[in-house]
Amino acid sequence: MRLAEHDGKVLLRRHGVATPAGRLLAGPPDPADTGILKAQILEGGRGKRGLVRRAGPGEAPAAAAGIRAALGDAAAPLLLEEAVPIAQEIYLALRIDGTAQAIELICAPTGGMEVENTPGLLRGPLFPEAPGALADAFRILAPGFGAEPAARLARLAVRLARIMVAEDLELLEINPLGLLADGRLIACDAKAVRDDAAAFRHAAPALSAALEDAALTPLERRARDAGFQMVELPGGRVAMITAGAGLGMLMVDLLADAGCPAACFMDNANGGPAETMPERLALAFEIAERPEVEAVMFFTTLASRGLKARVEALAAALRARPPKKPFFAGIAAGHAALRGYPMEQARADLAAVGVAALHDNPHDLVRAVAAAIG
Repeated sequence: MRLAEHDGKVLLRRHGVATPAGRLLAGPPDPADTGILKAQILEGGRGKRGLVRRAGPGEAPAAAAGIRAALGDAAAPLLLEEAVPIAQEIYLALRIDGTAQAIELICAPTGGMEVENTPGLLRGPLFPEAPGALADAFRILAPGFGAEPAARLARLAVRLARIMVAEDLELLEINPLGLLADGRLIACDAKAVRDDAAAFRHAAPALSAALEDAALTPLERRARDAGFQMVELPGGRVAMITAGAGLGMLMVDLLADAGCPAACFMDNANGGPAETMPERLALAFEIAERPEVEAVMFFTTLASRGLKARVEALAAALRARPPKKPFFAGIAAGHAALRGYPMEQARADLAAVGVAALHDNPHDLVRAVAAAIG
């Protein structure tokens, strides 16, 4: 779950990290209000879009109206914060590095809107509970700062890494982190992403939950209500049905490489029902009705779950609602899944409901899709 800036800063303050004083606005600000007005959305790049504005005396109502007009929402929530006298803007982020099985610390001595263009980011692994965590953080940060600022930053970085663990965060990014003239560090922004698998341990902040729900398309909302996750992808040519994030990302990449981008991505939801294939097919078929979508592709893997039951369910769904676009199927089945029901029989049973070929290799499946739609 992505946390809005307001909710991210509430989280940081709960753990003793300094942030600017501010309040959430549901209506218009008072003419006497001054400070920084910020749109509360879940996307980045607010500054470049004019969604962050400084307001002097008497300017806050017009600034708020301008932000809301840019969003197309007259009731959009805004955060009004005090303006902080920053001596140096720093970019500081921590993310989960799945390959290294560590938290990665990333820092740039110059933060702000153009941080992505910063050459030579300071970065390295950080294990917050290790005896040498503070020394490791200092070693990463020292090349970009003097000894005293690097020491202050190292202490904050270790604290933030411990917050990540306590709050089950996948990402915690502060841009900018303000270094004040007196040496204090203050989090002037906060981007946090919580692991969905840990949602049962945390109450969802009301603002972030409302923003996340509002960002869903009608089909994405229907998928959520049916017990799985779906993301619509703009510019897609293939309505894709998969289960599992890893497999889904593999197929998205293979389709993109073949010049046939996916029109949607599907993933299992934590605690969702065991069977959602009919609902996934129904949504994919709706997406396939769009003129720019040229085919439907189904791919799944089976380790021990029986191939026969999967094929029968797929065949029943196709008989009940035949697709209006070419339908391509793939199933990679292990030995246990094939017991008593060989792949040849599966191909024959699916051919009877109009599936031209059943592939057991994802590369072969994507090549078939690419050959058919060009």
